[in-house]
Amino acid sequence: MTAAGTTHTLPTIIQGGMGVGVSNWRLANAVSSTGQLGVVSGTALDQVLARRLQDGDPEGHMRRALAAFPFPDMAARVLDRYFIAGGRPLTASYRPLPMWSLHPPRDLVELCIVANFVEVWLAKEGHGHPVGINYLEKIQWPHLASIFGAMLAGVDYVLMGAGIPLRIPGVLDAFARLEPASYPITVTGARPGDDTLMTFTPADFIEAPIDPPARPKFLAIIASNTLATTMLRRANGRVDGLIVEGPTAGGHNAPPRGRPTFDELGQPVYGERDRVDLAALRELGVPFWLAGGYGDPEAVQRALAAGAAGVQVGTAFAYCEESGLRADMKETIRLAVRRGSAPVRTDPLASPTGFPFKVVQVPGTVADAEVYAARPRICDLGYLRESYVTPDGRIDYRCAAEPVNVFVSKGGDQQETTGRKCICNALMASAGHPQIRAGRHVEPPIVTSGDGLAGIRSFMPEESTGYLAADVVRALLAGADIHRSAGAG
Repeated sequence: MTAAGTTHTLPTIIQGGMGVGVSNWRLANAVSSTGQLGVVSGTALDQVLARRLQDGDPEGHMRRALAAFPFPDMAARVLDRYFIAGGRPLTASYRPLPMWSLHPPRDLVELCIVANFVEVWLAKEGHGHPVGINYLEKIQWPHLASIFGAMLAGVDYVLMGAGIPLRIPGVLDAFARLEPASYPITVTGARPGDDTLMTFTPADFIEAPIDPPARPKFLAIIASNTLATTMLRRANGRVDGLIVEGPTAGGHNAPPRGRPTFDELGQPVYGERDRVDLAALRELGVPFWLAGGYGDPEAVQRALAAGAAGVQVGTAFAYCEESGLRADMKETIRLAVRRGSAPVRTDPLASPTGFPFKVVQVPGTVADAEVYAARPRICDLGYLRESYVTPDGRIDYRCAAEPVNVFVSKGGDQQETTGRKCICNALMASAGHPQIRAGRHVEPPIVTSGDGLAGIRSFMPEESTGYLAADVVRALLAGADIHRSAGAG
């Protein structure tokens, strides 16, 4: 495998790090095998690995990767705790994990380290091309353990958006020396001097001698020139490039700048202030990729002509055969696209983060009001919880998608609960691992896509709706000049 940090040509295509388990190791492996940058989603990988093992790991991929983990005792503890030979009964609930907090239990941290290693190791298996991992800055508690596990597997790129990841480059530098790293956790109501740092010391988890891992390249996902400049000037380490994500991209979007306005469907309206000045971006002197609406060959060529190193594409890959999106959901949406009936709505309320979130309007999912109304209101994964200081000075956690009375009892504003959805459980369901409660209630899925969802029609063959990641790469690169060195800006 190619070691992280090895000199290589900059990718023209970066595959988006989507959802929980949608950008899985199979998809990233398929994209990287073409010579472009495959990216695994780093979101909730602890849950993903635990549930794959409880489902029996039928093809043995998880156990093969666990056998390659450099600390066999830690891998064995994870396997012993979660693996169920033959899989759990279909109506049985998945074993709950502790929720992340400022002081997580050691077994959760170990699971997170191992899970990130497994996903990256499998994505890198069998080829010599770079692989990346994508994290959401908003989900801060697992950052340190996640990055350490990914670096143990030789991850080549770390991508991060959904916040301002100024301290991530320093974490990469520290772990490349096997030194401790800290990360500041956002805590509502915290005062200067309050202890809101999470610290990870590699020596506390290293169970056998290892060489320091190579430092991966860091790409910050930004939505404005101001944020681009901030990252390059104030980050505590090297920023190797920028991904400029526009409001047409799937998943969480940055909110519009200025006073919010909405269209007739209740969607936030983006204007001129939300456009990135590419000429000013070029002057910053680092490679950049454009994202959101670049899923066709003409758009790729426009990006290259504008000085970009390439594009990041998510939606086209989310519906290919190798993605981790549930097979039945993929087929339902691909057929709807072929019929011209798969609308995408930018929902300003769905996500507990408060960021707009793009949702494909599909019956039987969270987008179906009747389906979601039948779901018990519960928050038991907790990745999008808010840390806050209680009146007696403790740090506690709340989520606008938890039961309303519970949220309000923790000092939350009841208005913030209106329209909120449990994105965590819904995304796990869309990746094929829905929690089952009381043996009968199955968590409904949610599907997020960019505004260009209809464009996946161009990748579908006439005789079916299925297509491969390599088909997408081949189509996007048609006519593109991809001969640029890793130092090009």
